[in-house]
Amino acid sequence: MILNTTYTSKEHKQLIADKVGKAYSFFQAIKRKGVGSKRLIIDDVSPNLTNVLNTVADINYANIELRPKGILVHINKGLQTFTWVIPFYQLVLYKANGSSIHAQGRYIHFKANQTFKENKNFLDKLLDEKVKFDERYNFQYTR
Repeated sequence: MILNTTYTSKEHKQLIADKVGKAYSFFQAIKRKGVGSKRLIIDDVSPNLTNVLNTVADINYANIELRPKGILVHINKGLQTFTWVIPFYQLVLYKANGSSIHAQGRYIHFKANQTFKENKNFLDKLLDEKVKFDERYNFQYTR
């Protein structure tokens, strides 16, 4: 689900809280050593995400915010901000020549450059949270 969050809205805030949980408090964020990434350069997106990118030859940036039950990907388009809400059960991460996030039939690929390297600790933390979430629903397969 992609929302235009340029201006705050009670409906959007409630919808995001229902899907991925409320934002961490200030003290929880400090305890976790941060819940947000630095800005990442967008390299490629799926065709159904092109409408939230800059149409001119500008560099497109995104930030990732960690929530208790998922993540928010904030994409900047000029003066507008779009938020892609992704619960952990829909999230798939790939690391190949950078990193990409896949969910809901969409994907976003981040360029492997200096800003990506600066976010390595955050992306490791994100992967750990995803693994913890998946372990809660660990099914035993028997034959």
